[in-house]
Amino acid sequence: MKGKIMLKNVRVGLALIFWLCITFLFLDFTGTARHWFGWMAKIQFLPAVLALNIAVVIVLIALTLIFGRIYCSIICPLGVMQDFFGWLGRRGKKNRNRYSYSPALNIVRYATLAIFIFLIVIGMIWIAALIAPYSTYGRIITNLISPIYVWGNNLFADIAQNMDSYAFYHTKTAGHNIYTLIVAIVSLTVLAILAWRNGRTYCNTICPVGTVLGFFSRYSWLKPVIDTSKCNSCGLCARRCKGACINPANHTIDYTRCVACMDCIGNCHQGAISYTHSKPEGKTIDSDRRKFIAGIGVMAASATLRAQEKTVDGGLAIIEEKKIPNRATRIVPPGAISLNNLSSHCTACQLCIANCPNGVLRPSSKLATFMQPESSYESGYCRPECTACSEVCPTGAIIKIDRAEKSSIQIGHAVWIKENCIPLTKGDSCGNCARHCPVGAITMVASDVSNPESVKIPVVNEARCIGCGACEYLCPSRPFSAIYVEGHQTHKII
Repeated sequence: MKGKIMLKNVRVGLALIFWLCITFLFLDFTGTARHWFGWMAKIQFLPAVLALNIAVVIVLIALTLIFGRIYCSIICPLGVMQDFFGWLGRRGKKNRNRYSYSPALNIVRYATLAIFIFLIVIGMIWIAALIAPYSTYGRIITNLISPIYVWGNNLFADIAQNMDSYAFYHTKTAGHNIYTLIVAIVSLTVLAILAWRNGRTYCNTICPVGTVLGFFSRYSWLKPVIDTSKCNSCGLCARRCKGACINPANHTIDYTRCVACMDCIGNCHQGAISYTHSKPEGKTIDSDRRKFIAGIGVMAASATLRAQEKTVDGGLAIIEEKKIPNRATRIVPPGAISLNNLSSHCTACQLCIANCPNGVLRPSSKLATFMQPESSYESGYCRPECTACSEVCPTGAIIKIDRAEKSSIQIGHAVWIKENCIPLTKGDSCGNCARHCPVGAITMVASDVSNPESVKIPVVNEARCIGCGACEYLCPSRPFSAIYVEGHQTHKII
């Protein structure tokens, strides 16, 4: 019995480590977490599929074929979060044994998976991402927990400042909008209620990753097995099963829904359940096998096809907030390759937004790219030395680049708006845009070619501009900058 309890404790311990590290990956604004734990985002199942990271997908499937759905109970942060809400629902003697066996809703599971794959195939991945487990967890943390974390940090920064200490410093929350906040709130509420009442209902009925891995877990080498010679039919295992997959009446376990949590093993007083090798019981599933292989084939084929601070310089006071210009083409980060590549790979997990130290990335509110990242330069610019977003993206929507590569990628070009430029509207000299352009793409020239002493205005060399937004951010014109960046459909190398 001690060995079985230890098995459960090992599973819980590993799950907590993964959960804490991945959560910190979304919260950390110092850049430390992504260097240590960034790999944990890249081994999430759906991001690995979209990134065509075949090695990771094979390893995850192999782990499932050996150990069962340990991905769902250890690696997936949304699964661990549901276990927490389920634990809250079972607090007290009255609720401790509240679960019960229920037949699998296979029609709902397969239909949801089919719709999910179809949405990916037709390029509407942002809709599919609404039920993707890792991305859903990322949105919850980024939109609901991160603001509280940043507020706490800033509070400590104020206290430290009063004590002449610089152990903490002020920072800002990642870019948000009301739509992603609503999606995060709804997602958390639904998941919390389902987990509090019935455990892993989402994982075993809605989650497409759970459905796919459930197919493989039916054939896992190690699995919980009931020894009927020891079982006294008390039903305690079924009342503790968060997957609602143990049928005490006929001593069977639905391995497609079992998440290998080990709760049944640790709570069986008769020692009738063991985690061991045994042939699966029940009917063959040739038709199910064909459905899943076909579904996975379509997903792989579609993924392969789609693989083709607020400071103002010069001592000028901030009078009002900057407004976002009406860009004809949105801006996406260096490494995204193109708008099409980003939209066809991104699951809107918002890890890049959470890790952007410059406050440049925020979720899109447009329907076609809903919740996917885009750049805007009202509160910062894309510094040439920063490659944070490319380091953390797990899906291949933003490929990894180094600093040298970033400085040569043109994601857009600057556009000058004569009507907003301070030298012309107020007669004052400026030159902020030219002075701070990291690639020297802006030159100040006389506004009147016949008068060399006339006020100087900027001229943009579009062939040299990389679209970093330093000019737009540091332009003192309000509410709209006199120079702004237009994005490029496909990024160029200059």
